[in-house]
Amino acid sequence: MSTDRKTSPVFVMGCHRSGTNLLYDTLLSAGGFAVYRGYLPVHKILIPRFGGFERVENRKRALEAWLRSKGFRRSGLNAEELSAEVMANCENGGDFIRIVMNRIARQQNVARWAVYDPDSLLHLPRVKRDIPEALFIHIVRDGRDIALSLKKMDGFRPLPWDRHSRSLVSTGIYWAWMVSKGRQHGSRFPADYLEIHYEDLVADPKRTLSKLSEFLDQELDYDRIQGVRLGRLSESNSSFRGEEQQQSPVNRWQGRLSAAELVAIESAIRDTLREFGYVPTTPRHGSLRDLGNPARRWFYQALFETKLWLKTRTAAGRLANLSALELENPENLPGNSEPGDTAPSL
Repeated sequence: MSTDRKTSPVFVMGCHRSGTNLLYDTLLSAGGFAVYRGYLPVHKILIPRFGGFERVENRKRALEAWLRSKGFRRSGLNAEELSAEVMANCENGGDFIRIVMNRIARQQNVARWAVYDPDSLLHLPRVKRDIPEALFIHIVRDGRDIALSLKKMDGFRPLPWDRHSRSLVSTGIYWAWMVSKGRQHGSRFPADYLEIHYEDLVADPKRTLSKLSEFLDQELDYDRIQGVRLGRLSESNSSFRGEEQQQSPVNRWQGRLSAAELVAIESAIRDTLREFGYVPTTPRHGSLRDLGNPARRWFYQALFETKLWLKTRTAAGRLANLSALELENPENLPGNSEPGDTAPSL
């Protein structure tokens, strides 16, 4: 389907805690986009859980689940009308997203929509196949700040026996895997993929908005955005809210990571930090204890790749956790078991 770039749909994505919410709400505050602050994880949750939408039964079960979700409740759509269109015209995940978001856009009398889904990073080729005109903005943040933020939120522990200190390193490795995965996928569609840095959006928003405006072929006026200030532009979701609000959210790691923590995380993600423009501050192999980090990185990246492959390519996807949908009466959904998802972003 050909379309003018001015109306092309936009996907905001990035590793969790990278500022995806901030970027998304910046776009919505600029005007011209449908305002939808809901969650539509079609390729991450609905398709793995219920199967490909080319089968009518899979599509029906996925639709029934999403109609119970907080994302649907926030959409303001009519369930009966939406169901009729999905059942008649939806054959893949992109169709589902397009139907939902086009309806929201028409309801608000705007010509364009954007989707917030950090994990689109991992499913970019499938999204692009289903929605050829889609544009992708990948927001990247310093992996040391990502690890620190998730540590503040009780850490990221892809394995149950990860100790708290080790979870800091595993989170850094997860960041390195995700941003590299996003860049690898995006390189296949260079005209439709843009990377921006969270630090630039915070420190020099006008210059960053100018870059985004050119990419999207749509004016993003800084003064208008500051006047509207939807969502995270007026209400922070920082893991550090309530603590030193006057402190810049950029480079928090410099004052909060111990010397030992900094050595550990930088030895694990040093090359990816440099690749994405961040400067390591510790010598390579700061201590004998950290010589094992390359093997740890290989192990965790293999784990993340395997989990993603199992979830998207095998029947293991049927165990996809639905809790992120915030379902009404989830216990009444047929076959709904809720296993713990030890890697919540896969």
